[in-house]
Amino acid sequence: MEIVGDQVLFTGRFARNIFRGGFEWGEFIRQCFIVGYLSVGLVGITGFIIGLVMTLQTQPTLKDFGAESYVPGMVSISIIREIGPVIIALICAGKIASSIGAELGSMKVTEQIDAMEVSAANPVQYLVVTRILACTIMVPLLTIMADGLAMLGGWVGVNIQDHVSATLFFKKSFKALEFSDVVPSVIKTFFFGYAIGFVGCYKGYHSARGTESVGKAANSAVVSASLWIILIDAIAVQITNLIYY
Repeated sequence: MEIVGDQVLFTGRFARNIFRGGFEWGEFIRQCFIVGYLSVGLVGITGFIIGLVMTLQTQPTLKDFGAESYVPGMVSISIIREIGPVIIALICAGKIASSIGAELGSMKVTEQIDAMEVSAANPVQYLVVTRILACTIMVPLLTIMADGLAMLGGWVGVNIQDHVSATLFFKKSFKALEFSDVVPSVIKTFFFGYAIGFVGCYKGYHSARGTESVGKAANSAVVSASLWIILIDAIAVQITNLIYY
């Protein structure tokens, strides 16, 4: 319960400092660059491989049932609705949450955060708010990019054995998608991004003294962020089913 209370208080400090004057736009843009641009390669390759592997795994089965024409629609629905957002969020949790946890943990150990407080600076606004907002904004953008590359990977997978034009493949893919598939999956990625940024900042900001605590903060950030992503996804699925089905 003590940890839950600390997290609630930390959330309150974050919320209060969002609208406080003197927002650190330079640091926010730098964090968007670190979180977003520097993750493009890893996320893009992951998304492409997801689409390629899904197509190669499901195409033979659907072919046996004479339903090979449903491959584009199945791949697009599976990736957009569930697999794409969750896997990309877990990848970001491993890369981003650990990086934030280790960075803030090392600053805590070397007393840089204490020095900012003594010098009348606002470490929460400079270190925490910028990172959480950057994750909240950039993770959905990374997910959208990965979903597009996953669709491209699906088209490549189909053309390994057969020949399907890109126009036909993507036409069938988008035709299978509905409003209830796209919007909820995009909305939940904002919560994934917030969870990744919040957990990374919380674990790093509250790390213990000693050099070994930096590694513990990074590891704990990855584990906790991954669990939060799975929990948020389970809740989002239930809410989506209640609203649309």
